[in-house]
Amino acid sequence: MASGWKAGQRGAGTRGELVLVAGGAPKKRKAVARDWSKAKDQKFVEALGETCNVTLACEAAGVSTTSAYKRRKENAAFRNAWREAIGLAYQKLELVLIERALNGTEKIVIKGEGREERMREYPNHIALQLLKMHRETAIEAQTEVPEDEVSEARQRVLEKLGRLRERITAQAAAE
Repeated sequence: MASGWKAGQRGAGTRGELVLVAGGAPKKRKAVARDWSKAKDQKFVEALGETCNVTLACEAAGVSTTSAYKRRKENAAFRNAWREAIGLAYQKLELVLIERALNGTEKIVIKGEGREERMREYPNHIALQLLKMHRETAIEAQTEVPEDEVSEARQRVLEKLGRLRERITAQAAAE
């Protein structure tokens, strides 16, 4: 079949769409609520990108988790959008955790006689994990470049500028 549809596969949910039913000839049918649509795809991916939670994304899109995982398995575009949404959500989560580790969170402590006191609480376990993750990059950033490498880079830049000056002079003379 030129359409690429598998037998029994549900369509995108548009009215009167052609669907192959149990390997038979294509016939039209009305969309049903459980069918996927572009709108459901978009709602699912947006919610997944915000929450990093498949169950919540399914609820937002009005689909079951089983159908979402099945769609991911069978639809490359959906699988790619899913992957990108998880990547985005992961980056957001990492930023929130970094912010929390650096700035802490406000905590209200009840002291004697019912007096409230505000303090900042810092999640040390998150900070330690972040230090482990970024230690090599931080060391590289602090390491000075050896003078011979700096001199070599400076010489290459000066040579390149010289060649550029010669080319510009030659072009000006030719005009």
